[in-house]
Amino acid sequence: MHSQYHSGNATPRIMGILNVTPDSFSDGGRYSETDAAVRQGLAMLQQGADIIDIGGESTRPGSRCVSAEEQTRRMLGVVRQLRERIPHDIPLSIDTTVAQVARTMLDAGADWINDTSAGFDDPHMLPLAAERDVPIVLMHRLGTPATMQQAPYYADVVREVRDHLAARAHAALAAGVRECNILLDPGIGFGKQGVHNLTLLAGLDTLAALGFPVLLGTSRKRFMGAICGDVGPEQLMPATCATTTIGVLAGVQVFRVHDVAGNRQAADIAWAVRNAG
Repeated sequence: MHSQYHSGNATPRIMGILNVTPDSFSDGGRYSETDAAVRQGLAMLQQGADIIDIGGESTRPGSRCVSAEEQTRRMLGVVRQLRERIPHDIPLSIDTTVAQVARTMLDAGADWINDTSAGFDDPHMLPLAAERDVPIVLMHRLGTPATMQQAPYYADVVREVRDHLAARAHAALAAGVRECNILLDPGIGFGKQGVHNLTLLAGLDTLAALGFPVLLGTSRKRFMGAICGDVGPEQLMPATCATTTIGVLAGVQVFRVHDVAGNRQAADIAWAVRNAG
């Protein structure tokens, strides 16, 4: 019931990031306790979030895998409590590459799967999305989080990411996922150098032209800090808002962010400008 917005005319949606991990790159540990995480999820809703994305495993560069059991332990109470306390038209998304974790969270009330491996890490993930008839985000990633920033190379980053995502979308369709349930994410910062991230942002319209909703996740990422005088992640909300504006004008439909209120404003203004033309 959460997937029927897929048209190029849909208002941009803000996905609030809720990390229940002790080692996330930008807000690690702050929301690791269930009560604090639930409070933060409710606060993001008040700030204008359309979707809450809950993750129990950091995917920052150099991070290591977290067991399915530990991911489940971190996330289960948060999912259950948020599902009880927020309107049912607000989807809860689960950021995991493990089908067992996704299945448990869907049983607990989650609505979307956000798979940073695009179904590569676990062969059961795409069939699960098909079986449950839920939206799934398929992200481009070069290598694994532990190794992805070790000299990533592309001959043509926009074409290679586009072709990879098109192939993963076809794999999802072949597994039985409905076309309206597939979202694509270029994976900014996942196996990309700064120039690759900038080139992808300049070529977002190429990805949108594949015909699937595009999700953009640039929030507080290091490549922007390098441009903005090497400021820390916490200071990159305005930079993130700039990429949200660029994304809306290029046809991106979902923005995965830490700072909901600022990016809600940026998306709404960019959307109004886009439609004024």
